[in-house]
Amino acid sequence: MTNVNRIGDRIEDPVEGGSDDETPVVRVPRGTGRRLHGAVAHKLGTAILSGEYAPGDTLSGEVEFSKTLDVSRSAYREAVQVLTAKGLVESRPKIGTRVLPRSRWNLLDPDVLAWAFAGEPDIAFVRGLFELRAIVEPAAAALAAERRERTDLKIMKDALAAMRRHTLATEAGRAADREFHDAVLTATRNDALIVLSASIGAAVNWTTQFKQRARALPRNPIPDHMLVYDAIAAGDANGASAAMRTLVDLALEDTKLAMAR
Repeated sequence: MTNVNRIGDRIEDPVEGGSDDETPVVRVPRGTGRRLHGAVAHKLGTAILSGEYAPGDTLSGEVEFSKTLDVSRSAYREAVQVLTAKGLVESRPKIGTRVLPRSRWNLLDPDVLAWAFAGEPDIAFVRGLFELRAIVEPAAAALAAERRERTDLKIMKDALAAMRRHTLATEAGRAADREFHDAVLTATRNDALIVLSASIGAAVNWTTQFKQRARALPRNPIPDHMLVYDAIAAGDANGASAAMRTLVDLALEDTKLAMAR
């Protein structure tokens, strides 16, 4: 049975205010609220995605876990339900909660992506995300060039303006980046592609943040986005596909450099 002490820190929230030389913390009150069980799910999910818990490991029982994390048993159970819904674990009577094989994990879930990038993501996982983007986004850009409407172009143009104004070093700039990629998928008028927007947007967001951990972005990717927009606005399907593929390929190279550092 896996040792619960691996993630035995209490779930805590900072208290607003306090003295200048210290930041006091208090325990989150016991309860079953979304905020609390979400924090427990984040802690467990991050531990699983980072490899602290390997597929096949059995988590300690809810009594031991709830005492170690200093949360209610109901909060722990609800957190496990969150992980179960995302394919990370399964719970069975008399067996307990077991980490499922990686092939069962919903790796495109925005929360799972956040947990993966909370630590140091595996290069194979990062490469897989970019391979997915390289398959989906160039084809989506080509369809967008053929099917986009005026409202789609306005959303893309506004997103580009916000990216330039705020830069990708800020959350506002990264939100605009997600809006741009979401608008491209929406412009395809293909429901199967549109449902991927949350996953693609989360992948874009977390890889961008990851590249900035050690230092500023190695280069400004906004001109690459402009080329995609120009081709879509011109109705150039081949040009839009090529521009999007270049954007994704260059983003992968930037991420590799960040991981090498």
